[in-house]
Amino acid sequence: MCEHHFDHGMVLDSSLRGGKGSMNKTLKNPLAYVLFTVPTLLMYLLFFLYPLLTSLRYGFTQWNGISHAQFNGLDNFVTALHDKYFWIAVKNNIYFILFSVFIQIPFILALALLISRVKRLSGFYKTTVFLPSILSTAVVGVLWSFVYHPEAGLLNKLLEAIGLSSWKHVWLADEATAFLSVLVTNAWQWIGFYVVLVLAAIFAIPKDILEAAEIDGAIGWKQAWAITVPLIRPVLIVIVLLSITGAMKALDIVFVMTNGDPYGITEVMATYMYKKAYRIGEYGYANAIAILIFVFTVILTLIFRFLTRKSEEVQYG
Repeated sequence: MCEHHFDHGMVLDSSLRGGKGSMNKTLKNPLAYVLFTVPTLLMYLLFFLYPLLTSLRYGFTQWNGISHAQFNGLDNFVTALHDKYFWIAVKNNIYFILFSVFIQIPFILALALLISRVKRLSGFYKTTVFLPSILSTAVVGVLWSFVYHPEAGLLNKLLEAIGLSSWKHVWLADEATAFLSVLVTNAWQWIGFYVVLVLAAIFAIPKDILEAAEIDGAIGWKQAWAITVPLIRPVLIVIVLLSITGAMKALDIVFVMTNGDPYGITEVMATYMYKKAYRIGEYGYANAIAILIFVFTVILTLIFRFLTRKSEEVQYG
């Protein structure tokens, strides 16, 4: 019996050595690297780098999308800097970011902490919260357009049912509430996705740390603020970065719900770029706006990374 086990172990060990040897040979073969990396590089060049360079080229031209593009230097960028509707769009993108960082993310964190403490039906709650994230933005926009409908909308009907008929409103047609309605809809769609990320980080915290904190008297929200939140800080930083980049390229939710109306009040940079290109035919100017979106996103991301690095240096010395 022992001899049989010994022989089997020898065979297994030799097969493992043979497998490692063949793997090493594969990794040392330049052709293997080419086969794995070239398709990815081609996709990157085709769908990211080439469109970026094309936008950069046409951003310095006057072009209607059909005739030959004429180089006009920085005229498109100067026009953008003096375009009041472009700055309305920039302001709305900033509102998107502020709403995401200071309202949406704290709500996400609180909701994730609550769900993490649920003992029964936790899977049900996680699935329910995540469901809106799997819907397409067009479906979400149409759905919430019905919710905000002035006559048959769920929101106005609910206000009427609880005796607040005076609060009934034309939510998507009023300058005071249109963009806020879009922000709430966008938050509803993506809260579940971010909650799942935060929950994954919370469940990855070693139980020994939490038990030691409970022994020291840190329980409930005190434990969450003093122990849990600092330990999941890297995930929160990633969520903020995703919120910034997502807010800067927001297009579909605004396009479906308001199309930038009323009177361009809900316009964001991406929708303004789209209209300039496909409705007015100013493709050169639209490409300049695309470049500005990219530049603004990079600047905001770098500023946030700088601030987080500074805060880490202050906190950890």
